Amino acid sequence: RKMTRLCICEMCSCGRHRCTHQPTALYKKGSKTNVLSEYSEKYPAYKGHTRPKSVKPQQQYKAHQDTMEGTTTFRTDYVPYVVTHRPEKPHAEYKPKPGEIDLGTTYKQDFNPYEVQPFVPTRPQERVYTTNAKLDTVPTYKEDFRQWEISRRELTKPDTPYQPPVTKFGNSTTFQDDFVHRGLVPRESYKPPNIAKLSDTPFENMTSNKLSYVPHALEARYVKPPIEYKPNSQPFQDLTTHRQDYQGLPNPLTKSCKPEPLKVASNKPFQGSTEFRDRFQQWPVSLRQVQKSVEYMSPTEHMDLTTTSHTDYIKHQIQPFISAKPFSLPTKSSRPFQGSTTMRDDFQPWAAPRQSMIRKQEEIQRASGKMEDLTTFRAHFIQHEAQPSFSFKPQNAPLRTDAPLQNDTMYRTEFTPKKISVCPASFESPPGFVFDNYDDRGHRFFRKMMSADKIETPKEMVLTA
Repeated sequence: RKMTRLCICEMCSCGRHRCTHQPTALYKKGSKTNVLSEYSEKYPAYKGHTRPKSVKPQQQYKAHQDTMEGTTTFRTDYVPYVVTHRPEKPHAEYKPKPGEIDLGTTYKQDFNPYEVQPFVPTRPQERVYTTNAKLDTVPTYKEDFRQWEISRRELTKPDTPYQPPVTKFGNSTTFQDDFVHRGLVPRESYKPPNIAKLSDTPFENMTSNKLSYVPHALEARYVKPPIEYKPNSQPFQDLTTHRQDYQGLPNPLTKSCKPEPLKVASNKPFQGSTEFRDRFQQWPVSLRQVQKSVEYMSPTEHMDLTTTSHTDYIKHQIQPFISAKPFSLPTKSSRPFQGSTTMRDDFQPWAAPRQSMIRKQEEIQRASGKMEDLTTFRAHFIQHEAQPSFSFKPQNAPLRTDAPLQNDTMYRTEFTPKKISVCPASFESPPGFVFDNYDDRGHRFFRKMMSADKIETPKEMVLTA
């Protein structure tokens, strides 16, 4: 009896489970013509089948069948003329001069070439000596130049405080000696005054409009009498086709035909093993070696800070230089500040009043009486009492009936509830199957569990719905 072997791809009923194909696996080719895919095995090609012809019209450009007349208005109106080319001026024929060209120059005659050898550098080639040994030495700088305790040197400069002079500085400058102050000389303005010139002749205010205009008497304005409102004595017909044809019927609420959601659960504990956890191996990692720094040892001997300049220098009794520059110290005084200068005393500000604006006298006199704001609308308007309008809107009352509502639909009559099934490929070991082996292409094959397997292995999975 042939044993049934199924793959995860074949067991899957939801279409979301596939075997992990190996990307670097070598495909084995047997005696069959094509075994690279399962599509060619399950779906063989049919013979004698032709592709149906498309009825859709082809989008091709249809050219005009008649011959095109190449005549235009420009061709019919334009008359070609015979155009002759302009005669060109004949060029003289070139004739080379007899003899040879003397290419000799004074530089070639005076310059004598010498044989020159290439320059050879005297510097030897740099040689790089490399070794794989570790350098563990102390440089001369660390050995010879060590940190010593340095004491602060005393200053040899004498302390000479500044003493300001007692006498007052009363020298005058060349500007004060040579400058002679002179008073202000007022200048006469030649600008003409901005004053309107009045004429003695009377103003002629007679125009052609005043002479030719003849006033006419105006007629009284026509006022249209208002039309009185007359209400209709017949009642308003507010019955529509919707109210006349529609009759509401009382009925119960519609029931949902959607099946209740059922939870699919299992009593088996969750297996959290993955391919990464199974194949990953933890390797021991050694700690990084840290090189210890050399501990600093302070010197025990005293450091001699004397120099040749300090020992050979001979001190002379010389009076130190005293700076005449005063220190920039803020001096405060109780006396008031005298801010008067020669500029302020000699140049006093003069009163320069601003010239007032020149305005013309108003020729038209303004009215002093009260304005009469009575308009034609206020004069002819007659106020009437507003009458409230009667609402003909029907009352929003629901229309009910005792007949039951026919709520049967095609979905409710033709719907057949189906049982929710669990995909067997979602389990690590599908129920009713035993793992057999792997394929070269990465497929996992399972065979159906026989009676011998049921006795040896206990039941692993229980499907509950």
